[in-house]
Amino acid sequence: MSWNPALDPDIPTGDAIDSVETVIVPRARDLGGFEVRRALPAPKRQMVGPFIFFDQMGPAEFLPSRGMDVRPHPHIGLATISYLYRGRMHHRDSLGTDAWIEPGAVNWMVAGQGITHSERTDDATQVDPMPFFGIQTWVALPKDHEDRPAQFEHAAKDALPFMEGEGKEVRLILGSAYGERAPVKTASEMFYADAVLQPGAALPLPDDHEDRGAYVVEGAVEVAGQTYETGQMMVFRPGDRVSIRAGGQGARVMLLGGETLEGPRYIWWNFVASSKERIEQAKEDWRREAWGDNLRFQLPPGDDQEFIPLPPK
Repeated sequence: MSWNPALDPDIPTGDAIDSVETVIVPRARDLGGFEVRRALPAPKRQMVGPFIFFDQMGPAEFLPSRGMDVRPHPHIGLATISYLYRGRMHHRDSLGTDAWIEPGAVNWMVAGQGITHSERTDDATQVDPMPFFGIQTWVALPKDHEDRPAQFEHAAKDALPFMEGEGKEVRLILGSAYGERAPVKTASEMFYADAVLQPGAALPLPDDHEDRGAYVVEGAVEVAGQTYETGQMMVFRPGDRVSIRAGGQGARVMLLGGETLEGPRYIWWNFVASSKERIEQAKEDWRREAWGDNLRFQLPPGDDQEFIPLPPK
């Protein structure tokens, strides 16, 4: 078994503990009419499996020409996925990718040794207000993938495994669960799924992954007699059989987890790494504002007239 901060030989198991090991209430941040709620990293939990960052974006409504406008910025040591329920977002990166992220689809960006990208809602054809709602996650890479070349992969909504029955619908976004495997190739074993439950419907969590969590996007769920509301993340004890049941209004839940990494990770701004030295080198590389094919970072083609400077701290 790999490194897991939740496991301790002195912690009781079985009937002596609850199924839910940690409950995370995200920190809310207003970005000017657009709220972000961050569940990971949290004081009690840096990661769930390899998932090290988990942001709920919205729900919001963007007026024409006034929406998300995230200038080019760098990443190392992670892979990102922005999964949308409503709206769309324009992604450009230093690999030359120019793509729109749309509801239900997977856009998997692996930073590896370094990548730069921008995220905007800059559709010139938009004339009506646009609803916007989604989840952005980062997955920390294993040590032997931290220096790999950057990569971008797209999988359409219809290409993702979709399971339904008994009042539940589950779309598998990444990894493997319930006997299915998503098409995007990941560097470690994991699962990430979008589950919609009708009132009273029950869904067992995959029991073949080391670390598991669930985030309530809408509605409420019950686990072992305890109710968890919209905006709460539950992290479950490894090895327990766990089932979640939707409340009277139904629920939408994101399921996540997988194999834990071989050690903790450092996270600073947009950088994730297994050592502080890697973080410091990436900071210096971005601070110098030197872009080029033979350097770690370059700006996205077609969106290279501005960028986010390195924060002072």
